[in-house]
Amino acid sequence: MTTNVKTIDVHYIPMVGYAEAWDMQKNYVKQIDKEERRETLLLLQHPPTYTIGSQKHPEHLLYSEEELAKRGIGVFQIDRGGDITYHGPGQLVGYPLFYLDGANLDLHGYLRQLEQAIIEWLATYGIEGGRKPEYTGVWVGDEKIAAIGVKFNKARTRRGFVTSHGFALNVSAGIAQDGFRGIIPCGIQEYAVTSFADLTGKHLSVEQAALELTPFICKQFGLEVKEAAGGLFEHPADTDEKRG
Repeated sequence: MTTNVKTIDVHYIPMVGYAEAWDMQKNYVKQIDKEERRETLLLLQHPPTYTIGSQKHPEHLLYSEEELAKRGIGVFQIDRGGDITYHGPGQLVGYPLFYLDGANLDLHGYLRQLEQAIIEWLATYGIEGGRKPEYTGVWVGDEKIAAIGVKFNKARTRRGFVTSHGFALNVSAGIAQDGFRGIIPCGIQEYAVTSFADLTGKHLSVEQAALELTPFICKQFGLEVKEAAGGLFEHPADTDEKRG
């Protein structure tokens, strides 16, 4: 093991409201910037939620306020890049909160590394994931299986950035249809959305997908996971109590 490999925390949360997770990200970014917390990968699921990124195209939200209320879907205008997307049960959402050193910084390269981790994980199931040059994310043919939208938070105590937001990987059957029909995902009308289960016919829990994907993310960024006492994943509250 090389000495420059960084150790990170990985937390899996089965379900968490979007506002709570967003606040968690902002707090963690500040702590990581100050080196008060290890870099962290948050892996989780959200209840049905639409998030609108910095491109701000409200016309890409197709449901009325009444329909949103009827379906119990929350809407958030947030500070990541990109357009509108959907989060919901059956989807693995990943928030890498990583420090990117200012030396030899490649922000576009960071996006490509996130894509590559997902592409390599899909390949273990015989799924040929790839990219479309004009769009960010991971595609299988003309269907999008993972959306990516991030924010680079300028570090205040160091030279560089701390990342937030991240990727949304469609795992379970039906998610591609259930949540995405109320929006024009990422403003893209000509292509469809798919999921792991729709492609393979296999059931895979979101937690298992998180467990399997984590080593591929670590490989891309030269990281290793701090092993939790109860296994790979540790809830943030457990970690905070141990450090308190």
